[in-house]
Amino acid sequence: MKGTAGILAFFFCVIGSLLADQRPNILFCIADDWGWPHAGAYKNDEVLKTPAFDRIAREGVLFHHAYISSPSCTPSRNAILTGQWHWRLGPGANLWSTLREDLEVYPHLLRSAGYHVGSWRKSWGPGRLTGKWKGNPPAGKVYSKGFAQFLADRPEKKPFCFWLGASDPHRAYKLHSGRNSGMDLSKIKLFEHFPDSEVVRGDVADYYYEVQRFDSDVASALALLEQKGELDNTVIVVTGDHGMPFPRCKSNVYDSGSRVPLALRWGAKVKRGQVFNGFVSTTDLAPTFLEVAGVKIPNAMTGRSLLSGLLGKGDSALRPHVLFGKERHVPSQESPNMGGYPTRAIRTCDFLYIRNYEPDRWSNGTPNWQKAALPGAWFADTDNGPTKSYIVNNKIRDDVHRRAYELCFGKRPAEELYDIKKDPGQIKNVASEKAYATTLAKLGRQLSNELAASGDPRHGAGKGFDFDAVPYLGGAPKHPDFGRKKSGRK
Repeated sequence: MKGTAGILAFFFCVIGSLLADQRPNILFCIADDWGWPHAGAYKNDEVLKTPAFDRIAREGVLFHHAYISSPSCTPSRNAILTGQWHWRLGPGANLWSTLREDLEVYPHLLRSAGYHVGSWRKSWGPGRLTGKWKGNPPAGKVYSKGFAQFLADRPEKKPFCFWLGASDPHRAYKLHSGRNSGMDLSKIKLFEHFPDSEVVRGDVADYYYEVQRFDSDVASALALLEQKGELDNTVIVVTGDHGMPFPRCKSNVYDSGSRVPLALRWGAKVKRGQVFNGFVSTTDLAPTFLEVAGVKIPNAMTGRSLLSGLLGKGDSALRPHVLFGKERHVPSQESPNMGGYPTRAIRTCDFLYIRNYEPDRWSNGTPNWQKAALPGAWFADTDNGPTKSYIVNNKIRDDVHRRAYELCFGKRPAEELYDIKKDPGQIKNVASEKAYATTLAKLGRQLSNELAASGDPRHGAGKGFDFDAVPYLGGAPKHPDFGRKKSGRK
């Protein structure tokens, strides 16, 4: 009897190995600060070239309405890894924080299921990993030499899960890199909240240059997969962690900050050339990866697997709307306030509704850098760069520039509402207009109810989690004059 049991155990082990060999690989490619609609497939303008992303979209699925959970690096990546809304993650809802040890992440779940797991460049963070995460990164072992090194280290016949991160297109940029590469600045299509100037166009071109560099990393990974005959048995996803590092983009919940490019390819499993207009949260990726691998999706995951949509149900299987929000990006208020600018939003086909919980705070950080809670912090929820400086320095130049400054750096009301069909750029807040009163109230109730059901501490029963009390482990964008007297510079 004992011998029979051993034979059966060996048999099932062999069968399990054979089945595992057939499970798809997973290649997740994520750029740092890359937002919608900045990929060639979206046809925003003719300047930006992203042939690798466009290929994935052409040979698979292009998503038009993909949104992050939070437009800030650490919480966005935490949400992707855990498959949960960032507001459920305690300190992990903030930039430059940590990741709780009780949380499960999809790469580790796949590793436990027999996958070879690894990462390259930026995966989790920025922040500080402690406890079980030390020496055991959430996205898997870091391969400093990239995807080729990871594949060379792969045990024979094991399916793999690889996180191809990037530092592009995060600032800082090499000035005029875009122009010098041959980009025609006059053909760049700007967001409506930007003033049209050569400075801004040049800055966007430099951003485009780094987007293209990320796309070349993706192209190299595709070439490796083809070389090894693994392309069609690999689920390939390409996206960004939030919008571009420009004013009213990154760290903001408008489409310019919270909407990202997203394309997916899976050989013959997913019909080529599909275009999805339903809503997707990047929290949906973790349960999708687990389901395609045949791994049980933890109950704690609030994301929804996209698999049924990918395999035939299309838009009908996607979300009819999506939620997202923000807690603390940088502590950018005036001393002694170390808080953030908390907000939540719901995006439907027709409207964007935003609730700002602390409208008396500066929406993107104080202009009074001498009074900042972090020494020298200057509009610190917006990364320093030519566009930021141009808008601030020209704020009284004319009505166009005054308007741009207010949109990017001014204080905001407790509620915002944007009519997407009339105002796709989300420039005119109609929350106070009588004609929209019913819509405002309806979306406000819907947002509150869904947030409460999701376990958001700002809407649940009892005392909520204090996001502002979480230690901040990073720095801040500084005013150009900060430290000059101290260093003796003039």
